[in-house]
Amino acid sequence: MQSNNEIAVSVCIANFNGDETLRACLNSVLHQTFDHRVEIIVHDDASTDNSVEFIRTEYPQVTLISNKKNVGFCISNNRMVDVAKGKFILLLNNDAALRYDALSQLYQYATKQNFCGILTLPQYNIKTGQLMDMGSLLDPFLNPVPNINPTQHQVGMVMGACLWVPQKLWTTLGGFPEWLGSLAEDMYLCLRAWNSGNEVRSLTQSGYDHHVGHSFGGGKIDNNKLHSSYRRRAMSERNKTYIMAIFYPTPILVTMLPIHLCFLLTEGLLLSIYLRNLRPWHEIYYAAVRDTVKQRKLLRIERQKIQKEKHLSLLKWLRLFTPLPQKLKLLLRHGFPNVS
Repeated sequence: MQSNNEIAVSVCIANFNGDETLRACLNSVLHQTFDHRVEIIVHDDASTDNSVEFIRTEYPQVTLISNKKNVGFCISNNRMVDVAKGKFILLLNNDAALRYDALSQLYQYATKQNFCGILTLPQYNIKTGQLMDMGSLLDPFLNPVPNINPTQHQVGMVMGACLWVPQKLWTTLGGFPEWLGSLAEDMYLCLRAWNSGNEVRSLTQSGYDHHVGHSFGGGKIDNNKLHSSYRRRAMSERNKTYIMAIFYPTPILVTMLPIHLCFLLTEGLLLSIYLRNLRPWHEIYYAAVRDTVKQRKLLRIERQKIQKEKHLSLLKWLRLFTPLPQKLKLLLRHGFPNVS
């Protein structure tokens, strides 16, 4: 039974140059209709804007970890959870705002259902109010496929923009792998949870509003056109390849990894031809293949560890996936992406 004096939830917000969105984010946590104690922790990752002074001046109740060197999303969140006192952790992006009953919905589900797994809420585009997803399934190449089916509660992954996890489970899973740096760490954690016998689910009540792509650049659709950045795409393609090498069951990996690497190089070549610029092929796609080869020893060690703790059948694994490649659907719908 939770004591009223104990902290129920630690809301952890990784921040870099987020003074434009931090007020709405922090206020959304402070104004929750929630009867239990909440602590807010912000890790400022060497911001060059006014974020640190803004938090210290206007939100003295926030526990602030101010870093002088940029260390990335994984380390930032690991540091916050290390000092968190809550039974539950909510990772929240600095460009996201919770709806008023978000914490109560998550807490009630986790406690009444005795659910020890990862949860999220419906994600809405903060500019348009459009429902974007209720978690995601995955395609064969580990691209997230947004779930908008309210009856599909079990999902392959949830976004780190709003990720609820019991502190005990986070510790068991080891948090985010710091060698990933940033991007796809949420996918890693969710697959690690599934692999170890825990579930990943999305609720249908409440939600959060998100400035998509604001905190890391790109990754959004605007005027029916997909926009991304070199940095986002490079880290995303590299990290998804790492995760495939670590988590895919051996019968699937021996087929999918070579196909995936060939498709990466082909996609990069086609995009470079379309843009009349070799930079995408070299900085994003070739780099992902090159780095995977360079890190093969690390990936082999990680794979051995992950496969030993496996509690997920092949059939249940396949249920996390959809057969049609998400990139193909996006290409047919929006054309080649703009990369800047």
